[in-house]
Amino acid sequence: MRFVPLAVAAALALTACTANKESGPSLGAQPRPSGSASQALPAATLELWHGFSTDAEVKAFEEAIAGFNKKFPQITVKATKGVQDDQITQAIRGGNAPDVAASFTTDNVAQWCRSGAFQDLTPVIRQDGIDMSVLPQVARTYSGFDGKQCTLPLLADAYGLYYNKALMKGNQPPKTLTELADLAKKLTVRDANGEIKVAGFIPSVQYYENAPNHLGPMVGAKWYNDDGTSAIGTDPAWKRLLQWQKELVDWYGYDNLEKFRKSLGDEWSAKHPFYEGKVAMGLDGEWRNAMIANEAEDLDYGTAPLPVADDRPDLYGSGFTAGTVIGVPKGAKHPQQAWELVKHLTTDTDSLVTLSNALRNVPTTKASMESPNLANDANFKTFLDIFAHPKTSTLPASVNSVFNQEAFSTFFTKWEKGDVPDLDAGLKGVDKQINDKLKLSGG
Repeated sequence: MRFVPLAVAAALALTACTANKESGPSLGAQPRPSGSASQALPAATLELWHGFSTDAEVKAFEEAIAGFNKKFPQITVKATKGVQDDQITQAIRGGNAPDVAASFTTDNVAQWCRSGAFQDLTPVIRQDGIDMSVLPQVARTYSGFDGKQCTLPLLADAYGLYYNKALMKGNQPPKTLTELADLAKKLTVRDANGEIKVAGFIPSVQYYENAPNHLGPMVGAKWYNDDGTSAIGTDPAWKRLLQWQKELVDWYGYDNLEKFRKSLGDEWSAKHPFYEGKVAMGLDGEWRNAMIANEAEDLDYGTAPLPVADDRPDLYGSGFTAGTVIGVPKGAKHPQQAWELVKHLTTDTDSLVTLSNALRNVPTTKASMESPNLANDANFKTFLDIFAHPKTSTLPASVNSVFNQEAFSTFFTKWEKGDVPDLDAGLKGVDKQINDKLKLSGG
């Protein structure tokens, strides 16, 4: 799946609130008529909205839906592509919700669950005897909030380390932050004027996928305390990460690093610096494998888990994960049939394998990850293992998720520039921003 920029997600989050009027029945535990599932449900036409848009993505979704149609031939699914969260929430508010909606980002899940914009699936999950342990705990975490499972995970992203084998010169991928910094320096190439020509690793938080939420699992950092308040200023792991990052930025020279970073190609183009041999190692998601196959098929590369804090070897093999979520909005006209479609897309092994093979995202159930039909080369398996690792983490759900990420990213950028004279005081300032916002939103 493609990354949703925070600036876009922020605008979407502002509209994620309770619908003003309803246009359909609520989903809840329902009496089941006798007979097979296909006989039990009346005919209906379901509206499914999703954010996928490329021909390959749309085709994969149609194939997954075809499997559902075999089970329920009396149910027609009308899929609308390229729909973003703001369109979904506006439709819910206006009483014109689709029956099923899928989102690329988990940033709005907490708000959707709290407001009731998406219906709680817990009653029908229990009624249908679905064993939620088929999903890794982390996937259950990012798809629900405050005891409500208002969405289910469809496909997942996992983040790891990509490395250019030719530029590595026989070195093995680093396992600790010290090893990463040492190897980054060793592999960096400068010209006679000291300007960077090849970077061993770019530590800047402004570089592509180097967001704080992706970096935090490298040191086991916490975002929130149990009461939902910010833990950024009190968890020593964040301070350790920022100090490590700043030391490497300073080794490059911030101005030199920025000049090099701004000269690089677009993250989503065939001019990506990793393809062109300008960056030896980089943090990225599992989808990069598919992009390399399409845009740089001759690139000799490998993948590995992200390096971790030197004193946390137990974290090695884990990483950050999030993903696409899907659910039944408030006001869905055919909630029972919609639930059957959600259940099929999120728990049916063949459906998940079909989507994963086409989109090259991580399938979310244990059975789909172990399926012999899953396209699973060594570079992709790295991310399956990261997703399944018991210490893999996600950004915990918060009604202010987008604001909190932006506040910390802004601080991180100031820090690496050298504009933060007192790190402890600065991190406490981030806590205050987040906690003040929490109070305004009613916690």
